[in-house]
Amino acid sequence: MTEYFNIAIKEAKKAYKANEIPVGAVMVSNNKIIAKAHNNRQKKYSVLGHAEIIAITKAEKKSKDWRLDNCVLYVTLEPCDMCATIIKESRIKDVYYLIKNNSNSANNSFVQTNVHNQQYEEYQKMLKNFFDKLRNKT
Repeated sequence: MTEYFNIAIKEAKKAYKANEIPVGAVMVSNNKIIAKAHNNRQKKYSVLGHAEIIAITKAEKKSKDWRLDNCVLYVTLEPCDMCATIIKESRIKDVYYLIKNNSNSANNSFVQTNVHNQQYEEYQKMLKNFFDKLRNKT
């Protein structure tokens, strides 16, 4: 599990460097990574540019099926309500996330993990820095 989160954090760092909300996602099927992604809403001018949705789309293409019921999704930030709905519709087996998203409604079907390592600590600081900068702009 830690391995997948480390990759998701690397994806989140890519988003952060591109001034996107730093979220990364990794889709796993049968212990193999089949998709990874990071937010790109600003770059693509698309409300659908969430890491989870991009990873789901890539996984669907790779598996040639929209049903991802044998997949597990690892994401750095708890999925928003929009992503949660798409995750459920795509039948993803399990979803694990690192940090709770305080801006969305309670979602009891996803599991917050307790993976705490240096990568996690760096991600937590990066996420805080991003939102601090965003608050200071307004």
